[in-house]
Amino acid sequence: MYLNEFSDTNKPLDMTLSEEYGSLLASAQDLGITHGNNIRYSSRNIILRHQRFHFLEWGQPTHPTLVLLHGGNQSAHSWDLVSLHLADRYHIIALDQRGHGDSEWSRDADYSSSAMAADVNALINELAISEATIIGHSMGGMNAMRIALDFPNLNLRFVLVDIAPEMSSEGAKSIRKFVTENREFDDVQDFVTSVQKYDPYRSAEHIQRTVKYNLLQRADGKFVSKRDHGQRLASTEQQRLNSDRFQLRDAKKMTGSTLLIRGANSNILTQEAAHRFCEALPNGTLVTVNDSGHNVHGQNTLGFIEALTNFLAA
Repeated sequence: MYLNEFSDTNKPLDMTLSEEYGSLLASAQDLGITHGNNIRYSSRNIILRHQRFHFLEWGQPTHPTLVLLHGGNQSAHSWDLVSLHLADRYHIIALDQRGHGDSEWSRDADYSSSAMAADVNALINELAISEATIIGHSMGGMNAMRIALDFPNLNLRFVLVDIAPEMSSEGAKSIRKFVTENREFDDVQDFVTSVQKYDPYRSAEHIQRTVKYNLLQRADGKFVSKRDHGQRLASTEQQRLNSDRFQLRDAKKMTGSTLLIRGANSNILTQEAAHRFCEALPNGTLVTVNDSGHNVHGQNTLGFIEALTNFLAA
């Protein structure tokens, strides 16, 4: 059983009429995040590459387009506060990537960056988007880098959130440990408590408002994280995924304007690795956001918005 509302047909669902939208407005008020009135915000489904994808659409299609790619074990809703703030000036497509959120799971269990990049390319073509800014966090940022390599003819610029080719192995291990240990719960509050320990930047109230996007209730009554964990990859498959990774030497091929936003207290991306990446990019800029770790846009949303809007306006 799903805990959140989303369109379950081929017709858009107006999310501004939902209780979830009222909950989002409450979080925005708590955090001092401004937004326009009469925001256009809907839940939609689309078939891409023989698979159903769910996405959230904000703002008017006549405005400049932003395509938002969430991190692993998250969903399109991780961008809700940012999208709410920007929706009066931008057309925003926040995608539930394959196996995450309310999108279909991959039938062949292919969750490589190449597959996810091809999904985004198909989305851009299907929606007839002529130019866009791709904003990707963590896994979504790795997929954004793959898009730059695999589809160089697209008219894109990029915002990468706390991700680079060189990542801290200890930080990555910490994330894997949290994901592995937090797949199944008897009670929703147990999940909230676990997230509070892992992410001290967010209030309990905010976590409780967003928990519905990260869990679903199984037939046996247990709550499970809403993504395809699948089975452990075979060694040959793991080798293929590793070879698929964007390397520092690939940075020279990422010719579009690129903003790298790093959390000052990130356990994934060191300041040194961030500098090396930006120096390797033909047109890269680094901004470090204080009072945040890896999940910059969720932990210091105002600081993230300031860094992002300065880049978008340039």
